[in-house]
Amino acid sequence: MTEITKPRVLIIGAGSMGIVTGYYLHLAGAEVTFLIRPHRKEALNRPQILYSYDDNTLKTYKEYTYLTNPTSIIGGNYHYIIITLDGVALRGETGVQLVKTIGEAGLRNPNTKILLGTIFFDIRTWFLQVSGLAPEQVTTCHLDIHVYATKDVALPLHPPTDAELLAQSDFAYSDKWPQGFTVDVEDDASPAIAIAFAALWNACGISRCAVKPAAECAAFIDSLFPIFAASELMNWPRFRDIGSADHRELWSLVVAAVKEVRGLGAHGEIGRQMARETTEEGLAKTLREWEDLFFPLDVQQFNRFHHGAKLKAQGREHLRACLEVGVAEGKPMAALGELMRRVEANIA
Repeated sequence: MTEITKPRVLIIGAGSMGIVTGYYLHLAGAEVTFLIRPHRKEALNRPQILYSYDDNTLKTYKEYTYLTNPTSIIGGNYHYIIITLDGVALRGETGVQLVKTIGEAGLRNPNTKILLGTIFFDIRTWFLQVSGLAPEQVTTCHLDIHVYATKDVALPLHPPTDAELLAQSDFAYSDKWPQGFTVDVEDDASPAIAIAFAALWNACGISRCAVKPAAECAAFIDSLFPIFAASELMNWPRFRDIGSADHRELWSLVVAAVKEVRGLGAHGEIGRQMARETTEEGLAKTLREWEDLFFPLDVQQFNRFHHGAKLKAQGREHLRACLEVGVAEGKPMAALGELMRRVEANIA
């Protein structure tokens, strides 16, 4: 009888996205290894305790191994390498060396597929250039599950959240979208990566992986950053209040900026269509639905921590990149430019 080989997955980074992604893939039957920095060894030498907002229970995750030396991944023969580092970290000096190492590993084993979970404008083009990998080996992805490290922030508690169990956890998460993970289909690559990974994720039995056009995902994600910037200027109001009279002028500005970002050339016709369909009332309604869906997790306070503190530098650079690309395309980008001016004045 032929032995069935477990899918081997290497996850770069064992933060919030990495740990929860690893947990779900473990449930799907994958053999998960993390590449971590040496200072994370102590934390990963014990089981990871996860609190689910969805059923108010604790999950224990201990079925993983880890590496601390990036060169150890060369010759590792992984089916998938999932990168969870943020845009600033990945494009820094250490990150660039890591990308080159991933590239060497991928060149040695063309069957290894790279899922780039780093959020930044047109990050895949940059990654392909630095890594030297072929387009058919690399696609972008993102985690739709909301997750945070409970030791880093205390979000407001709303019933029926169990405060005692939450206090015992390392990470807390909520999986409320129709999909918990999304893999993109790129224009210059076969959809085989996305389809195969989605089948693996779906084997966990408790979550679904969506497969979507890369331009659609980029248009949606890139246009969230003006919303986060404006939320910071408004002091992170609930989404149900974001379009109220108190914030009317700024809300009109941010919706105009969202339309500008969605209309960038990199987002193609699907982005231009999204821009045409974007209205102040429609976008406010979408955000309210997001907030209501994930309750009792407090979405805007989650965003305040995740995008207004933890990944603040990435958000600023993302907006600047969108602005620069739009100007280079000959677009006025007046709304995004004004929003950036207010954000930078607020920092000063």
